[in-house]
Amino acid sequence: MTRLMSGVFAAVALAAGAYAVTGYNSQTRLPENPLIGAASAQEAEIDTSTITEMVLGAEDAPVTMIEYASYTCTHCANFHTGVFKQLKEEYIDTGKMKLIYREVYFDRYGLWASMIARCGGPEKFFGISDLIYKGQSDWTRAGGASEIIDALRKIGGLAGLEKETLEACLQDGTKAQTLAAWYQENATADGIQSTPSFLLNGTKIENQSYEKFKALIDAELDS
Repeated sequence: MTRLMSGVFAAVALAAGAYAVTGYNSQTRLPENPLIGAASAQEAEIDTSTITEMVLGAEDAPVTMIEYASYTCTHCANFHTGVFKQLKEEYIDTGKMKLIYREVYFDRYGLWASMIARCGGPEKFFGISDLIYKGQSDWTRAGGASEIIDALRKIGGLAGLEKETLEACLQDGTKAQTLAAWYQENATADGIQSTPSFLLNGTKIENQSYEKFKALIDAELDS
């Protein structure tokens, strides 16, 4: 799991490109932030209602899972290329569960990836996310910032996004800062301290094996 950055100051700096990719530990936690009070005051000035929740599955599914993940988190990539596929086949595609995916931002590259994933709207979001996670080990190691953003542009192109559309999405500074504030709002409200983290019908759970996810979901379906 990977530690969350705290506060909108970090988020705004991230949106401006002030952070670089770093290594990730198996489990780290949200750091204390002496500016959290001031950050909260600034967050209140950003209208996050314009951000679309990305939902996969039937709206009336009896079970709802909210996932908090980062595109630069290796454990999140492992989840999406493994356990997620099984959960989708057995529970999401069958109408038993819906997934709400919420991005977490540790660095500018994760934010860029998010902006590209969202560039195609809800219809293409999960397909682009799948490509981003599948290629994570390649694009995160492409080189410096320019090489990484070029690699992400190629993923967007593979998903059918036009070059002009991609550039407009990547240059939208207001959207970047709004996404960063939205992430901080959600993570604070749900007490998220690491990624990937999940809420299953409102109860926070950690990343685990498919069998353990299955047992928890089945218990919700039987209740």
